[in-house]
Amino acid sequence: MSAHHHERAGLLWALAGFCTLSIGDAIVKGMAGQWSPVAMAATRYLVGTIGLAILLGSREGWQAIRLPSAKLQWLRGVAISCSAIGMFLAVWIMPLAEATTIAFTQPMITAMLAMIFLREPARPAAWIATAIAFVGVIIVLRPNFEALGWGVLFPLIGATGMAVTIIANRAVSGTAGVLAMQYYMSVTAMIFLIAATTVGHFSGIERFELVWPHWSVVARCAFIGVSATFAQWFIYMGTVKAGAGTIAPMTYGQLLMAVGLGWIFYNDIPDPVALLGAAIIIGAGLFLWWDSRRRALRAMAGAN
Repeated sequence: MSAHHHERAGLLWALAGFCTLSIGDAIVKGMAGQWSPVAMAATRYLVGTIGLAILLGSREGWQAIRLPSAKLQWLRGVAISCSAIGMFLAVWIMPLAEATTIAFTQPMITAMLAMIFLREPARPAAWIATAIAFVGVIIVLRPNFEALGWGVLFPLIGATGMAVTIIANRAVSGTAGVLAMQYYMSVTAMIFLIAATTVGHFSGIERFELVWPHWSVVARCAFIGVSATFAQWFIYMGTVKAGAGTIAPMTYGQLLMAVGLGWIFYNDIPDPVALLGAAIIIGAGLFLWWDSRRRALRAMAGAN
């Protein structure tokens, strides 16, 4: 197969993965208030962990199914858990498209954290993109803040949790196989979320009280767990075939899917102000992606 076909296949794999993630978010939105959001996230990772454990054990031997000892592996699990809870709460109280839009500040947050914790060189493009994205966030948040208060920051919590996960991923890259890395993140997230569910139940906060849910809620959480695992696999396949830099713009397929699903199922029609803010955030992300690609190509040319 030619390099062109490999790249096109990779783009399609990645697009399918990112769009599948939006399907899970849309299902979560339909379960608003029906169960503790922490319990929902715990169920999602419980199902995902079982599936990944079976895959990992069948491929690498059952001795591979163990808890990681490295602290950074546990940080990955805690960070992705916070991201999941933040997005669960975000799509409950906000239109799906707007919550997803604000979550797309993640690349800029990741770039800032990489400078701080990975000591990557300060890039003017990262600062510019962050400033532009911040303007977009303010535009999207302003009308919602008046109605929802500080709850509008939930998608930013989700984006920050994902950014920390990506930074931790970079730090532990190469220490285990791809499947094992997915399993480690899932199992540590599951343990943290089960503990958080228990704490939430005894906190006295009604939203986090653990009650026996309707069977359909558990079924939908299980479906989200399965679909999210497949989505991550699709994205991984896209990365293998086309490269991480090439597939990066496909992430915006997730936003388009979120807009469509929110419009069809919840009558969430983005207003012009929200669309303006979304366009600014997307523009900042694409600018950061373009700068990264330009730097990578220049480094390759220098090496040759």
